[in-house]
Amino acid sequence: MRGTRANGAAKVGDKREAILRASIKVFAAKGFFSSKVSDIAREAGIADGTVYLYFKGKDEILHSIFDRAMSEFIDEGLKELSQISDPTNKLERIARMHLERLGADRDLAVVFQVELRGSTKFMKEFSAAGFASYLDIIKATIEEGQKHGIFRSDIKPIVCAKILYGSLDEMVTNWILSENRYPLAPMADEVLKIFLGGILAK
Repeated sequence: MRGTRANGAAKVGDKREAILRASIKVFAAKGFFSSKVSDIAREAGIADGTVYLYFKGKDEILHSIFDRAMSEFIDEGLKELSQISDPTNKLERIARMHLERLGADRDLAVVFQVELRGSTKFMKEFSAAGFASYLDIIKATIEEGQKHGIFRSDIKPIVCAKILYGSLDEMVTNWILSENRYPLAPMADEVLKIFLGGILAK
């Protein structure tokens, strides 16, 4: 019985994963509002009705894509940052991970940069979800640097966190819109040259 139950759980996970991956591909190609559940089902190789066994509709799928990606990124990030002591090196790792992750999955990057921002409703939910936790990590790192005299004390950590995120975000947007194909991750170094130049204590 245990083996059967475990196998059943694995199949459920596999089917849900297939739907999410198919949705990312479809949303990136067609756009969220132009995509249909039938398009997702066709891409995933399942019946239309099967999608509704796992998700109420497209909105829930989009939320799930964001929630899962942010959860994985934050969990991985916290694990790596726990092994780094210097706040400057932590910011460097955060920036590099941000661009590495999206640079490795262009379709996911398109969904993050374009489809999640397709309406005020999604933008509000996006800001209130894992995004806030991500900013908190950057903010805490800057506060740590201020405490140790590494970063300027006259700057607001939350503003700095938003500036760093915004800069990285713009690099991703330029990357997905560019007709040229180039590696995204190295752009983290360019962003940090400017960012750290502004916050490091003299």
